[in-house]
Amino acid sequence: MHKVIFDTDPGVDDAMALLFLHRHPEIDLIGITTVFGNAPIEITTRNALFLKQQWGISAPVAKGANVTFDPSRPEGHWPTFIHGENGLGDIDIPATIDLPIDPRPAHHFLIETVKANPGEVTIIAVGRMTNLALALREDPDFAALVKDVIIMGGAFDINGNVSPAAEANIHGDPEAADLVFTAPWRVTIVGLDVTTKTVMTSKFMDDMAKAGGKPVQLLSDLSQFYIEFYKVRTGDGMVVHDSCACVYLVAPELFETRSGPVRVVCGGLADGATIQKPDGRGFPPGNWDGHPCQLVCTDIKPDAVLSLIRSVIVHGKHA
Repeated sequence: MHKVIFDTDPGVDDAMALLFLHRHPEIDLIGITTVFGNAPIEITTRNALFLKQQWGISAPVAKGANVTFDPSRPEGHWPTFIHGENGLGDIDIPATIDLPIDPRPAHHFLIETVKANPGEVTIIAVGRMTNLALALREDPDFAALVKDVIIMGGAFDINGNVSPAAEANIHGDPEAADLVFTAPWRVTIVGLDVTTKTVMTSKFMDDMAKAGGKPVQLLSDLSQFYIEFYKVRTGDGMVVHDSCACVYLVAPELFETRSGPVRVVCGGLADGATIQKPDGRGFPPGNWDGHPCQLVCTDIKPDAVLSLIRSVIVHGKHA
């Protein structure tokens, strides 16, 4: 079993990834930590509690960061045109969810849960890396106890999606991402290079909902706003960014990767750009030296990934 903490900012594609983690028979979801990003922290946390309630998820929810790692960094705009005003495609959600929340801030939850399960926990982070960076700053040694870190973020050999240089999760907190990528743990980065190739059509989603009943119908309902946003970008369908990172955990053979240290541009014209120095390439001494080699996903088998997502969400445990 893979023990997983899901660091997330729900978010439409976050919701699909959460249901995948909940229903995969080889995944033990032991925690959900929230971060600001697709919406303010109060909304992303409420959305995590709502999905936990609707889908019968037992994992505790811990509320995380509401500002960037460097608090002087100016805040951008909420992406309401992608995820809706309420972060879940503007479906009807109660203002408050009557479920308890873990009393610890997310970065404390991360540190303490990893220390209680040394060498066993994979952190899958699909929003800004702020909670992970706060944990590293507070207790740098905890990184050595984490089994793996899988990130949805970055753009390496293609353009970003919030600027020509940067992908949204990294651009939202570049200082946090740079700390995460240079920390002494193993990181796999599932970025736009592969997620933009993984488009789920509206028919595919409809068929999943018909086969999966009420829980999957909820996923379909909250995805419609997101599908509409993507129509002018991908044609029919939506890009399932966050689920790709979850699929990597259980089916890494569906991806191609490249190894080498990764840095993030913090400030200036290319703010939030992710740049890897591939292993085996010689350069003069520079800012990539002395940092751990991390894996960047460079290709994907999209049909196989979508098929696995469908199989787990429709037929997995709790289904």
